[in-house]
Amino acid sequence: MSAGHWTVLVLSLLVGVTAYRYLIPHGPGMAPPILANRFTALGVLTLHAGFAATALILGPFQFIASLRRRRPGLHRTLGQLYVAACLVAGAAGMVLAFGAKTGPVSTAGFGLLAAAWLFATGRAWRLAVARRFAEHERWMVRSFALTLAAVTLRLYLPFAFLSPWGYDDTYRAISFLCWVPNLLAAELWLARSNSARAAASHRSG
Repeated sequence: MSAGHWTVLVLSLLVGVTAYRYLIPHGPGMAPPILANRFTALGVLTLHAGFAATALILGPFQFIASLRRRRPGLHRTLGQLYVAACLVAGAAGMVLAFGAKTGPVSTAGFGLLAAAWLFATGRAWRLAVARRFAEHERWMVRSFALTLAAVTLRLYLPFAFLSPWGYDDTYRAISFLCWVPNLLAAELWLARSNSARAAASHRSG
């Protein structure tokens, strides 16, 4: 695996494992703004955190080419678990978006993230079922770019506490910044991969 893949894997594991603390009643280190969401008391946060953490942990393993080649059954099983985790977490995330403490801008940011995550993951799953694996892989890249919002959100959060614009306004910006650049980066990577494959095909032809 490349250094970039290792970095993503390590960050995903760290964030995913630590997010499981939201499954523990009154667990340590819970963020007060997240607990302030009015849907937390209904158990939606627990549902979202648990399944999103699982998706985040499983996701990087889907992009290990040697695993796909040597253990296709394991790749398929992990993929099914990833998709199920994303769909549950995305649905719960949509509910949480409407309870965002920082208002309608955050609701829009996190709500659009949840909608895009559900769409990309659902599309990836349907393409796999149809055995259109090249397209499936492209949509899985998009899905995992959105799953990685859990990592980029936490990388941005320290700036919310230090920002001269105040925590709430900065957090509103983060509700978009945690996923829109991820998706743009995924699209650029996919476009570059397409160009590289086309060039290789032209040379071999």
